[in-house]
Amino acid sequence: MNKGLSAIIATGLMLVGGTAYAHIEIEGAGTANASNLTTFNVGHGCEGLDTFSVTITIPPNITSVRAVPSGPFVPTVVKDAAGAVTSVKFEKAESSIATGDPNFYPLQVRFKTPDAPFTTVYFPTTQVCRDAAGTNVKTTDWVATTPSATEDGPEPAPALFLLPAHSAGWNKFTVPVALTDLSVFDDAQIVWAGNAVYSSNATTKDLIGKEPNTTALTTIAAGTEIWVKY
Repeated sequence: MNKGLSAIIATGLMLVGGTAYAHIEIEGAGTANASNLTTFNVGHGCEGLDTFSVTITIPPNITSVRAVPSGPFVPTVVKDAAGAVTSVKFEKAESSIATGDPNFYPLQVRFKTPDAPFTTVYFPTTQVCRDAAGTNVKTTDWVATTPSATEDGPEPAPALFLLPAHSAGWNKFTVPVALTDLSVFDDAQIVWAGNAVYSSNATTKDLIGKEPNTTALTTIAAGTEIWVKY
């Protein structure tokens, strides 16, 4: 680890990761084998209509599910015969918007994740939009777990990438799979792998570029030992 740049980072740069809201997306990464309060961001409605309900499928490896009332949406938890939660449906009592798609909705669910760090959990989701009268209704299914080959393919399901439990300060991990999207570390101050460094902060990126014998970390190969500062 480069001590010069590490000392600069230790002065307390606060990093803020950006989130795109083009789809129904989960905000940030999750923690494996832990209780997570997870936000499903509904960035837009369907074909110009406001969102009326969102049904989130809960995978079998997600447990201890507790839905959070979110703005105008009231949640309903659905269970199977064995008592396991299979879905959470958020729905408005009524739609007050005659036409248009003006609102952004954060919907929250608390649950326990599996003990599977550096894996992704997918939540297939159905979004129903309508006008105030309920005469114009549109439905979008967000279900794909791999990139679609064409623009007409299925929309991507909300995905939660799981990181190992960590504490404030430096943490050492061995990454078991290759990582090409390092934005999962955007809530960290800095990530080191040998002499390569990643940060989502523009100031820190500039420092990385100026530090001798230091390169930008863009991907992480399977089996790599990394140091992450939170």
